[in-house]
Amino acid sequence: MATIRRAGFGTIFELEDSKVGIGTDAATHTLQALGNIRSEAATDIGISSLSTYQGFTDKEARFTTGQINNQSQSGATSGEIVIDGDVTVSSATTFTSGPQNLSVTDTFTLPSGDTNSRELKPTAGSLRFNQDFATLEFYTGNNWATVNAITEMQNSPGNRGRGLLGGGQTPDYTSNIGFINISTLGNSQSFGDLTQATTRRGCSSSIRGLFGGGFVSPTGTNVMDFVTIASEGDAADFGDMTHQRRNLGALSSSTRGIWSGGESPATINVMDYIEISTLGDSLDFGDLIRIRKGHMGINSSVRGIWVASQESGAAVAEAEMITIASKGNSVRFGGFSDGPRSNGGAASNPVKGIYAGGYTGPAGTRTSQVFSCTIASEGNFINFIDLPEAHDCGQGMSNSTRGVFMGGYPNQSTNTMKSVEFASGGESVVFGKDLAANRNANSAGLSDSHGGLGGF
Repeated sequence: MATIRRAGFGTIFELEDSKVGIGTDAATHTLQALGNIRSEAATDIGISSLSTYQGFTDKEARFTTGQINNQSQSGATSGEIVIDGDVTVSSATTFTSGPQNLSVTDTFTLPSGDTNSRELKPTAGSLRFNQDFATLEFYTGNNWATVNAITEMQNSPGNRGRGLLGGGQTPDYTSNIGFINISTLGNSQSFGDLTQATTRRGCSSSIRGLFGGGFVSPTGTNVMDFVTIASEGDAADFGDMTHQRRNLGALSSSTRGIWSGGESPATINVMDYIEISTLGDSLDFGDLIRIRKGHMGINSSVRGIWVASQESGAAVAEAEMITIASKGNSVRFGGFSDGPRSNGGAASNPVKGIYAGGYTGPAGTRTSQVFSCTIASEGNFINFIDLPEAHDCGQGMSNSTRGVFMGGYPNQSTNTMKSVEFASGGESVVFGKDLAANRNANSAGLSDSHGGLGGF
């Protein structure tokens, strides 16, 4: 090719059907530059592919409407990349190393989709937008966790931290649903009604609450109801469990709810699961080690623990655990070092689970003791604090800092709610009263801010 020797080009420089070389007279590319290149205030107007480079700018690289193919790039950045405009990261994009500072002056678009479109086993740290929950989520290596589940609750308690209590005996069966703001002390308010007047168990995501099972003469029901926690109104039908059951256990992550055991009318060890963002019948999850009833669920975003129960009429000391994101049978977790327990209330934040009241010992004596466990470990529950009075059947709900226990015996009915702080010991305090109903047994407690929702 010809060698061009002039200090600069004119207003327009075009060379068609040939190659231009800078630093070489035998160029192999349309434009090949050998040696060091310095450029200031250069603007790429069209679509460019940068296939290789040996270094990077020492101040700033600015991309407007161009494309970069970095499959064969090498080198390191010492400055900053500024992108004016939209940046779209596809599901196949992986950044193994990159600039220390990435400034986006317009928008940054992540992969998005509904819950069912998640990758089954993505790379830990994968980030996406969940259209069902209208929130960012990331993969921890074990499960998908919601971003800002707890920080939003702490910074804007009016937006999160609502607890619901549904159904139970007053002493007649009730369909009432009440709600409280867990971050403050105060009485409950009326939310709406369940589809049936019965006992219930509850589980929830940050958006939706589910009420399942319960007593309908002569045995139990397999009905599941759901509500939107942020709004008030009556519950609607969600689907059916695999078994009719009462005195069952329940727990959940941000996406999946699990029911276990109960009387059907004989006590069973079956676990079911549902995807909370969808409607439909539950599916088989696995089996409990024990045939349990009168037990409660404690959960982090990864692990669920079934705490205390009755088996063949006697209380049980051992707890069992599951990994919520997977299916399978439960395994041994630990238990209560001082003996068997059943029919208490349970609550949890992402780190700690607490179990309050219930029956203790072979004789079934009501207790005021509150026990705690570290969910990530597999040890025993230890004595934590005491309730103001001994009672059983009180249901629990929680945010990241506080557990609230509502209802329960001893005097056939009570409407006093008790508050327990996860971070401290000492005595529990009176939270307020359940004005909607004096619930004495087997009502369902749930919240939009419990330990299964991540804590990030």
